[in-house]
Amino acid sequence: MSSLAAAHSTATVLLALDDNKVTPGILGFVVFAALGIGTWWILKAMNRSLGKVDFVEEPEAQPQPKTPPKP
Repeated sequence: MSSLAAAHSTATVLLALDDNKVTPGILGFVVFAALGIGTWWILKAMNRSLGKVDFVEEPEAQPQPKTPPKP
């Protein structure tokens, strides 16, 4: 266990990050751009698909009043 603790403390020192210098970088930009392009594409495809729909609602059929049977 002591070797694991030593490795952990060594890794912590080597990977110490300055909070003032951490930025999303190019990977963050690429992910954000991909999400934006994907959203734009899916909205465009949805708009195209909904534009093809020709929906005319027909009124409901009125139920015919039942006449009582004649005796």
